[in-house]
Amino acid sequence: MGSLSFQASGAALAAVDQHVPKLAKDKVASRIAAKDHTLWGPDAESEASIRLGWVEAVEVSRPLVPRILKLRDELRTEGVTRIVLAGMGGSSLAPEVISNTAGVELTVLDSTDPQQVAAALAERLSETAIVVSSKSGSTVETDSQRRVFENAFKQAGINAAERIIVVTDPGSPMDSASREAGYRAVFNADPNVGGRYSALTAFGLVPSGLAGVDIDELLADAEEAAEILSEDATENMALALGAALGGTEPLRNKIVITDEGSGIVGFADWAEQLIAESTGKQGTGILPVVVEPEAPELSMDAADVLVIRLVDTEAEIELGENEVAVAGSLGSQLLLWEYATVVAGLLLGINPFDQPDVEAAKTAARGMLDERPETPEPAAVDRAVEIRANGAWLNGAGTVAEALEALLGTLDTDSYLSVQAYLDRFGQAELAQLRPRLASLTQRPVTFGWGPRFLHSTGQFHKGGPAVGVYLQITGASEEDVRIPDRPFTFGELISAQAAGDAQVLVDHGRPVLRLHFTDRQAGTRQLQEAVASLSDGKP
Repeated sequence: MGSLSFQASGAALAAVDQHVPKLAKDKVASRIAAKDHTLWGPDAESEASIRLGWVEAVEVSRPLVPRILKLRDELRTEGVTRIVLAGMGGSSLAPEVISNTAGVELTVLDSTDPQQVAAALAERLSETAIVVSSKSGSTVETDSQRRVFENAFKQAGINAAERIIVVTDPGSPMDSASREAGYRAVFNADPNVGGRYSALTAFGLVPSGLAGVDIDELLADAEEAAEILSEDATENMALALGAALGGTEPLRNKIVITDEGSGIVGFADWAEQLIAESTGKQGTGILPVVVEPEAPELSMDAADVLVIRLVDTEAEIELGENEVAVAGSLGSQLLLWEYATVVAGLLLGINPFDQPDVEAAKTAARGMLDERPETPEPAAVDRAVEIRANGAWLNGAGTVAEALEALLGTLDTDSYLSVQAYLDRFGQAELAQLRPRLASLTQRPVTFGWGPRFLHSTGQFHKGGPAVGVYLQITGASEEDVRIPDRPFTFGELISAQAAGDAQVLVDHGRPVLRLHFTDRQAGTRQLQEAVASLSDGKP
């Protein structure tokens, strides 16, 4: 079973001891496996009744494997060796983890940043096929990415239909449109699985399999784990992990996740979306904070923090206080965390299958695109950075350092800082290095998300969870923009609307939002790095 293991200490162990016996007695694990949609209460029944297909994903997905592998071999025979994945949220995060862990190339395009889109278009187009993944096809990011690649293929004299593969729900608008367009292949996923639970469905398997992953082995691994995770036993690790996530008292709702040699590349980013989008609602929830080994959060010992260490199955672990260690192979861990998340939702008293506040940000972005409001004048301009804010807390700040200091001054003992960069996550990866420096400076948990992809992840918690977040939004002018065929907006305009829309929703929730816009990306990045360094040195 991939040698799944679980250890807990302190508040996490107390939660396990308190809740697991009752969870086992109430047959929670077997009821999940039997797709009992009544577990989470009357308000969740309608959604749960169409969202529990993931418990049988292995069985449902197995017939897809030969078709995926046949298509992979056909593409390779034709010289198509590069797979691009256009998808957001659950449609992209799981395939990225699966392919990176297997060490195979998969280009994940989960951004509307024009520089990131242009870079994906510029690389080996003649050897490229694109997998377009969306349950309905209505996701604006994914639709835009499909349009621009289809146009690029045509401009290069390539038969676009032969290079486009679609993953979608049966009967969706995208399903029928793709078949009418004559695209190379259309794979239907189980419609009774939500996006963030779709790792072991067609959404996870098609791009990974086409890229070269042994998806048969992945499913076999998960199949072994499924037998254990569905048992109503006090030894069930899904019940234990779910209790640790959602059952501490008082709730430790900042879950700091660090990878200490698990062998699974980027797993914490996938778990972040699964947990945050599933639980962050009704003023409660769990905020995953993905950190590096030796990150400041690991030694904060704050009352609202629980540390989870992802470790190797062979490692000997000595836990600190209020910590959890989890080990296991990829297929088994994917299923473990899905079970644990819905168990946590049960303990929190929420519906773990909806995401009401994700739609709020989408609606705000659409409004920005339709109305095209004037960009408000900045409160101040500091060389290559325009500074905007939503309240008196800015207190007349005129420099990046002063604005940052004012924002951090709004942090409370139960707050967290969220850094949201609407930029190229590959071309400007160095920005993520600010995360541990800000955590050290504030002595509070700090999340870092790339926009717009985090909107499908922690974005739900930011609006639906407890109102304790403080937000730093970073945007930047692009050296080039990319037109979207047959759409009245460009990628640059789209990502600007997404950033502005989300900021407005956060402001409407009464939260402090500092917006820093780089008129020159490189110069702005240097200024922000210098500002954080100056605050760390005590010289704002």
